[in-house]
Amino acid sequence: MGDLAEHLRRLIALKGPVSLADYMSEALWHPTAGYYATSRVLGEAGDYVTGPEISQMFGELIGLWCGVAWQSMGSPRPVRLVELGPGRGLMMADLLRAARFVPGFLDAARVHLLEASETLRSLQRERLAGAEVSWHETLASVPDGPAIVLGNEFLDALPILMLERTRSGWRERLVDWDAAHERFRFVLAAGPSGAEALLPPAFARAEPGTVVEISPAAIGYAAALAERVVTQGGVALLIDYGPAESTAGTTLQALHRHRRHDPLEAPGTADLTAHVDFATLARAAREAGASVYGPVPQGVFLTRLGIRERADRLQGADGEKARAVRLALGRLIDASEMGTLFKAMAIAAPALGAPAGFEAQERPAP
Repeated sequence: MGDLAEHLRRLIALKGPVSLADYMSEALWHPTAGYYATSRVLGEAGDYVTGPEISQMFGELIGLWCGVAWQSMGSPRPVRLVELGPGRGLMMADLLRAARFVPGFLDAARVHLLEASETLRSLQRERLAGAEVSWHETLASVPDGPAIVLGNEFLDALPILMLERTRSGWRERLVDWDAAHERFRFVLAAGPSGAEALLPPAFARAEPGTVVEISPAAIGYAAALAERVVTQGGVALLIDYGPAESTAGTTLQALHRHRRHDPLEAPGTADLTAHVDFATLARAAREAGASVYGPVPQGVFLTRLGIRERADRLQGADGEKARAVRLALGRLIDASEMGTLFKAMAIAAPALGAPAGFEAQERPAP
């Protein structure tokens, strides 16, 4: 049994079964034995690949998107350029390189990275050497002022709860230790959960046996981002994977070396993620007074930003390079790859209008 599994087993022995959110927090963020403290994580040699890892085109287009958003905000000086969960810093590096073509933007931008993992912070320092960067544990510690906030595959790694509809009402699925079989397992809480108040309206009359995932942390981020852009100006761009509308079922998965395995097996050795409930996040942001645009499929979003044209320019005369660019383009925008499951959503100050890539359609109220 690994150190983290032993830690969790002792925690359960002391306190009883723990919430799935607590289990995920320990498995991912434990300072010495958690996944982000011990794993290489990103890239082909890691456990999963994100858009910026696939191609420079992703970050470059986001950089130009930020420049246009800044201009739409009235070109404030300074503007907080915030990235949530920056990984190895690839997107920010590509973003800053492309943003040079927006006059005045880099002079106005102050870069702030929200990163809890010291392992990843060290990689970000290497990647962004020469740039003036501030690191933060929480969004609340980012200085006040107009902001452009980016989150690419950040929300999917936030802890979730699982609620199961029983004949006695909604009950939370907790993580327990099965001593007889020496493994972690799910058990149902004996009584109701306060998290029931966060359930989407669509599940008010769900049948017994229905399981719904909820991320209070993600809902909290959506509300906090909305409050910030409404009171101080700005926009947040969130790119992640999940359905446009709230759906029932379990999507929690563990990835190790690009392969899935049991999320309750060997905690701390694999990435834990779940699909993002965009509809619930949109509702939370709108209730805080923000305008919400999208979600739109990532393929549609990147195409509107000009990724095909950028790919044409990158291919050049080198046949091998052209092939690599075409493959990367397909991975980012094809429906069979990341183009449909991944989506982009913007949370904006009401006066800002529709950001680039979202046209002029605000997400309708549920």
